[in-house]
Amino acid sequence: MKTIEAAKTILEWDQRGRDVFTTSDLRKIFAGSTDKNLSEGLRRLVKAGFLQHVATGLYVNPFSSQPRRELIERIAVAFRRGCYTYVSLESALSEYGAISQILIDRITVMTTGRKAEITTPYGTIEFTHTSRSVSDILAGTNHVGRPLRFAKVATAYRDLKRVGRNVHMVSETDLQEILIDEASRSNA
Repeated sequence: MKTIEAAKTILEWDQRGRDVFTTSDLRKIFAGSTDKNLSEGLRRLVKAGFLQHVATGLYVNPFSSQPRRELIERIAVAFRRGCYTYVSLESALSEYGAISQILIDRITVMTTGRKAEITTPYGTIEFTHTSRSVSDILAGTNHVGRPLRFAKVATAYRDLKRVGRNVHMVSETDLQEILIDEASRSNA
């Protein structure tokens, strides 16, 4: 694969809304390449700055026009494609205001996939396994216009208690107010 033509292809995918690629994705995009040619081509694209290698088997288009604030979630989606994955635990409770600390360089997510901690230049993704059913996951989360579903307050707190960590960080008073507010909105 020629570097300039490959870079144009990456930019075309950006126009389709895609800026995060697994090695498997790139193998399909550059289907005419042998494994050796693909590997060498990716190395050249990274060296030229057209792709950024962010973790094992994962690349990002550094010139993407996609919203950067959601990039870490798009990376999480790529890592757990085919699994149900949603923002929960400390990340969700922090956004709701039930935890006073704001996670800046980390996102905590629940997944039907395996547990892992992936460090990227855009932050760390902490995947915690859940064996909850798909219907339970869908009922306990909302689609909020971001790449990942988002846990409802009660779900995020339940998940935090289940994994047994940082419960002391939750303000019970704030949590109760948020739960009441969420319940009143869903009844309206």
